[in-house]
Amino acid sequence: MNSRMKIRGIPVLAMLALVFVAGIAAGGLLAPMSGRADTPAPPPAAAAPAVAAEDETLPDVIDRVSPSVVYITSKKVVKTQINPFYQRFFNIPSERIQKALGSGVIVSGDGYILTNNHLVGGATDVRIHLVDGREFDADIVGADPRTDVAVIKIKGDDLPAMQLGSSAALRLGETVIAIGYPLGLDQTVTKGIVSAKGRALPDLVQLGDFIQTDAAINPGNSGGALINTHGELIGINAAIASQSGGSEGIGFAIPIDLASSIMHSLITEGKVVRGYLGVIPQPVTADMVDLMNLPDTKGTLIGDVAKDTPAEKAGIERGDVIVEFDGKKIESTEQFRLLAADTKPGTKVPVTVIRDGKRKELKVTMGEFPENEAVAENEAQEISPLFLGVGLQNLTDDLRQQLEIPDDVDGVIVTDVQQGTPGGDAGLRRGDVIVELNHTAIGDLGDLRKMMDGYDRGMVLVVVYRDGRYFYTTIRE
Repeated sequence: MNSRMKIRGIPVLAMLALVFVAGIAAGGLLAPMSGRADTPAPPPAAAAPAVAAEDETLPDVIDRVSPSVVYITSKKVVKTQINPFYQRFFNIPSERIQKALGSGVIVSGDGYILTNNHLVGGATDVRIHLVDGREFDADIVGADPRTDVAVIKIKGDDLPAMQLGSSAALRLGETVIAIGYPLGLDQTVTKGIVSAKGRALPDLVQLGDFIQTDAAINPGNSGGALINTHGELIGINAAIASQSGGSEGIGFAIPIDLASSIMHSLITEGKVVRGYLGVIPQPVTADMVDLMNLPDTKGTLIGDVAKDTPAEKAGIERGDVIVEFDGKKIESTEQFRLLAADTKPGTKVPVTVIRDGKRKELKVTMGEFPENEAVAENEAQEISPLFLGVGLQNLTDDLRQQLEIPDDVDGVIVTDVQQGTPGGDAGLRRGDVIVELNHTAIGDLGDLRKMMDGYDRGMVLVVVYRDGRYFYTTIRE
């Protein structure tokens, strides 16, 4: 992908500039998507048989599974930043309704639906439209920004659930079909192949192992189904890479193995429970093979081990290369991250490392990944109105590694920026690190809260670290 190619989320939205993964949250690193947010629900379509036949053709498969793919409309209340003078004299509302359209897949007869976090996360109203003409209000069961998976639920009879397949079994070149509601149109089917597997999209999510396909995916396909020729759900469509804003043959879907694991955790635990090691993993390069006496570039290199963590207690050291985890050979750093995250806390896991050219067997007892690091937009606003529409998070070791932030840079990382807000007007972007406020160093969210507690000035001087350099900017109401 060249430097001008952008990764984009794919719900349909009203005209917005600089949309983060589209959907309901706006941000800085990803380019704009546009669409119609006032399109009426698609007209009813004929119901389909639920049982496969031995001589089933591809059109037969589509007829059978397409009723499981639903049309989603969502609404979210968004605060607007308005000059107090105009608000007082012209009675301009301080809030507005933001709408998004997309797709989802019914995966159980009792009404659970898989879709994208960027489509329904934070929504106050979610409406589901089935192809048979029925409509339902949906409850949000849970959402996971780290993987862009969300689970919603409706109550109804005779709900057409799609059978889950296995994304692990997919092969390059295998035929796949995308089903959804692109650009606010009626349900649409496109066909392609699996172009690649294991795609990491750090601009989109923190944890990902995306399926890449050339099946045409467009705005509005978000949350829709990627199926195999047997009609099994093998992915949830989530993003595209595009220079034009439309499909250019590079679409991405969340593997169903990952999505179903997240769904199970959200339903049974009410949150996503992830395993935690406390290491900074990084890829093994070709140059490292000879210098570190390694057999090849497979595995993941441990760049650092945090103190008092499961990894340190198990004897994992900086410079170790993990080549096996829980009996599975490690092919890449992204695979390792997903395996570790998907391991239940408290589980004792065998780990094989290469240290000084020799294999060493270790045992690690997994911890639970701390989920209280992030600050949502509304919580950031509570810190100060100056941070309205800005998502903030402590700078973790994992994020430092992903974004290549040096060890001597401390601060709070920007995860989202809505345009038209003070932070957006100040030029903040997703991935920026706020290191100072009014000449005072900011080490973490606690420092930022203390700094802004009782702060009543209408602007603040900020030092930001971005792409290897520091600069000043002013955030003002």
